[in-house]
Amino acid sequence: MDYFNGFFTFIFILNILLSLFVVFLERKSVTATWAWVLILNFIPLLGFILYLIFGQNLSRRKIFKWDQEVFPAIKEKLANQMAHLSENPSSYYYEEIIESKEIIYMHMNNSDAPLTLQNDVRIFTDGQEKFDQLFKDIEQAKDHIHLIYYIFRSDDLGTKLGDLLIKKAKQGVKVRLLYDASGSRAIGKKFLKRLNEAGILTEPFFPSKIPFFNYRINYRNHRKLVIIDGNIGYIGGFNVGDEYLGKDQHFGYWRDTHLRIVGGAVNDLQARYMLDWNQASKEQMVYKEYYHFNEEETKEGLGIQVVSSGPDSKWEQIKNGYIKMILTAKEYIYLQTPYFIPDESLLDALTIASLSGIDVRVMIPNKPDHPFVYWATYSHVGQLLKAGAKVYTYEKGFLHSKCIVVDGKVSSVGTANIDVRSFRLNFEVNAFIYDDEIAHNLTSIFHEDCLNSSILTYHQYQSRSLKIRFKESISRLLSPIL
Repeated sequence: MDYFNGFFTFIFILNILLSLFVVFLERKSVTATWAWVLILNFIPLLGFILYLIFGQNLSRRKIFKWDQEVFPAIKEKLANQMAHLSENPSSYYYEEIIESKEIIYMHMNNSDAPLTLQNDVRIFTDGQEKFDQLFKDIEQAKDHIHLIYYIFRSDDLGTKLGDLLIKKAKQGVKVRLLYDASGSRAIGKKFLKRLNEAGILTEPFFPSKIPFFNYRINYRNHRKLVIIDGNIGYIGGFNVGDEYLGKDQHFGYWRDTHLRIVGGAVNDLQARYMLDWNQASKEQMVYKEYYHFNEEETKEGLGIQVVSSGPDSKWEQIKNGYIKMILTAKEYIYLQTPYFIPDESLLDALTIASLSGIDVRVMIPNKPDHPFVYWATYSHVGQLLKAGAKVYTYEKGFLHSKCIVVDGKVSSVGTANIDVRSFRLNFEVNAFIYDDEIAHNLTSIFHEDCLNSSILTYHQYQSRSLKIRFKESISRLLSPIL
């Protein structure tokens, strides 16, 4: 009896200390703090285990390390660009840049994201077209191929891509593959062995150090990047797997958005890759070999900033970029996301925009890939419908696009969903694009998708069954950890 009393006393004291730690030392939101305090005290032992898995705060840890020579040069470049934007922008930048200078300045200031002007962008919405072009570009690679994917499967598509990478490695091209240890947990050991035997370097991001237990499972690298010879870059929503070609019967056609970039922004995609690779691998990439400072750019080409965010950051950079875009809207805001679980700041921004007469349209899937996420999404669109926004459900297949476009002037495409996980827990990367033509193209694509969608009215939403309302309520409670 004394043993059990001592054990429970120990657990009680441990929970008190951990609760105090969460409240006073961890830099969490008030909502998250209350949630963890309740969990720790209502389910003491299990709550402690859950905290070790899901509750770690990475914001004060230096996970990614810049080269000590390159980073000061980047900071100097950023300082010069910020001065130009503030003092005399018309002398250096064209109209689209000047109109978006506050967004651009913010990303320079809190994301260390330089602005590049000489870029060319091609938009992909179909997986087959995207991978056909990617394979062609890889075929032409002469020096290096750098890949990072959240999900990389060793199925038909993954095997085909793997075979091509092996071919290029045997030709002397340096190939590196970084994959998320959780998202790509189904990748085969034999598949990786084949790649390694051909000289391809492979690394998992945040792998488990203990069998069957990964205490960093809540923090995943959700980025999808490919950089070829430092000249061509890919960024967007497509992972590597047969379902992204529409071969999964449950999902059907897979609708996503991905970009192929040629120009100065590829240098910044490369920098993001190097930071991620050097965190995961003992084989360190040398910045001077892959990161190149361009001469002063002219006003030709379109403007791009590559913005990263993650749980190691002080600010939620991509979310803040979305909110700033929303606040600048005068005519319309079009948003596509597979998961719509915003925090109060972003939901309020969209609600205020809609109440102000701005045409707010949100497109979500008509089917779930994660049931709780789907019903949490449904729960949150209700407020927008009440405010007069239009909500569409994509019917042709599964919508996985992460895209926002405002007023046909500024847009963003990347890996970040509209949810707490993408904003606070996952490592993400987006391209913010300052160009009328790209914005209009994305707007046209949205209109085309509307033809394959159903509009959800406020009356329909109010008429949903008690069963659906119950699912929404439970899922909304779980939304901070979805």
